[in-house]
Amino acid sequence: MTRDPKTLIRLARETGEEAFAEPLDLGVRVRELRKARDWTLEQAAREAGLARSTLSKIENGQMSPTYDALKKLAVGLGIGVPQLFTPPKKDQVSGRMVHTRDGQGLHQATVTYEHELLAESLTKKKMLPYRARVRARSMDEFDGWVRHDGEEFLYVLTGVIKLYTEFYEPIEMRRGDSAYYDASMGHNVVSASPEDATILWITSLG
Repeated sequence: MTRDPKTLIRLARETGEEAFAEPLDLGVRVRELRKARDWTLEQAAREAGLARSTLSKIENGQMSPTYDALKKLAVGLGIGVPQLFTPPKKDQVSGRMVHTRDGQGLHQATVTYEHELLAESLTKKKMLPYRARVRARSMDEFDGWVRHDGEEFLYVLTGVIKLYTEFYEPIEMRRGDSAYYDASMGHNVVSASPEDATILWITSLG
């Protein structure tokens, strides 16, 4: 199917995509997405809010859908509009998975924290998840700021903590609170409750 240039230009402006890697038959792509969900034409049309005949014509290359129709179709399929034009790479799905039972991560203790590394056996990860028991009660217990490459997400599991960062005022955080920050910025965490607080940390690896 020949793609409508006006539709693609509008799509690029709204999604930030300058161009698609290679031409793709939209009808074939839509049919594949529908069948991957084991949907009939009626089901897919209902989810997308389109007429069955319209969807049939799109799949068979008998019409070029408007941008509004593309948006409805994407929403109905639960994907972004660019995914209608970009097939997944064959090597995109690795099927990797590891399961860590409670308390069975790799434990590493320091003066200020007790870390439990999660998914430790999975190599070449893009994230480093770990649970930490916060032992420190004061910034004086640290030998300067902790800083490293990447970004970091922190989620408080139990207790109360204070998150100290190089460029911001300290933040008191309680169970359910979270923070996302540049890990190259100096940062330290102390427990502000009588008991050791526990937190979930997820650090990006490049």
